This record gives sequence, C-alpha cells and structure tokens, in this order.
Amino acid sequence: MAELRADAQRNRGELLGAARQVIAEEGVDASLRDIARRAGVGIGTLYRHFPTREALLAAIIDDGVRRLAATAEGLAAAKPADEALDAWLTKVAGTIGPYRGLAASMLEAVTDEEAGDPALRLACEGMMDSGRDLLAAAQASGDIRPDVTWPDVFTAIAAISGIASQPGKQDRDAAARVLAVYLDGLRATHAARPVQAM
Repeated sequence: MAELRADAQRNRGELLGAARQVIAEEGVDASLRDIARRAGVGIGTLYRHFPTREALLAAIIDDGVRRLAATAEGLAAAKPADEALDAWLTKVAGTIGPYRGLAASMLEAVTDEEAGDPALRLACEGMMDSGRDLLAAAQASGDIRPDVTWPDVFTAIAAISGIASQPGKQDRDAAARVLAVYLDGLRATHAARPVQAM
C-alpha cells in the first residue's frame, strides 16, 4: 500500500512538472493529453489526480502562491513599505509571466465569482491577502497614492504578466519597462490625475 502511495505521489509530481513545461510553451489551453504524455502517464492517471483543467491549474499555482505569500512577509519585515510592495509585485509578475494565459485565468478567478473557477480562487487567496496587506501598508506610510485599490493593482500586474508570457526576450524586456512605469505611477509623489470615463 505504501508503495502505491509513493507511486501515486511520484505520478502527481511528474504531472505537475510536465504541466508547468507544457503550459509555459503552449498556454493554459494546452492539451491535457500532451501533459499526460510528457509526464509518461496515461490520461486516466491525470484525471484521477486532477479531475478538471482548473484543478490542475490550481495545483500548479498553489505552491507558487504560498511562496509568494511567504516572500511578502519577509519583504514587509525587511524593507520600507513602498519598496516591499515594489519588490513583491515585481516577483509576482515574474512568477506568473512565464505561463501563457495563467495571469488571465487567475484574474478571472478572483474578480468574477460567476465565471471564475472556485478552485483557482481558493488557490489565489493567500497571495491576494498578501497583496492587500502590502498595498495597505504602503498607502498608510504615505508613499503610495491612496486612490488605488488592490483589484486595480492586481489587474495591472496580470496584464503586465501577460506581456511577459509572450515568447521572446523583447516581450520580457517590454514587460519589465511597463512594470517600472506602472510602479512609478503608483507613487503618491505624482499628482493624481482625475479618473476619466473611457
């Protein structure tokens, strides 16, 4: 029985590793059969571990968002609030960026309760709480403009991550530049422009 459990654990690890590779190459809509094939298991084994595509995506991001939450705590303790927020948002964009379509899936999960997947929303919760806390601390310090909300910030970071997920170094460089401009725009030292209807 212990051997079966070890085998199942190994299969799960192989599937997650293969899924990360395939999704980085092909995006979140990649073929589940390709993922199973890359992991060296049958499609039935994939479905036993991950009954839906969303369950697989949630498992992929779960470990990453836990690490991001821990990183947020460390940054909050070690840096001024605005620098902690900047460093953490840069880390978030860099973590999500390599997986094509993942930022959009995460954004839908946390902003649209009807369309978003509950498993993905649950997997993202710790990261969202960390972001809210870092933003609130930076706003309380007076360094970050008070008129932005965490949903505003995460929407922007998800969009920037989408730029980074395109193949090619030039897209990663473009994402880094856009992120720098965005982070600069969050500063309270810039006069806040009134929001105009588009």
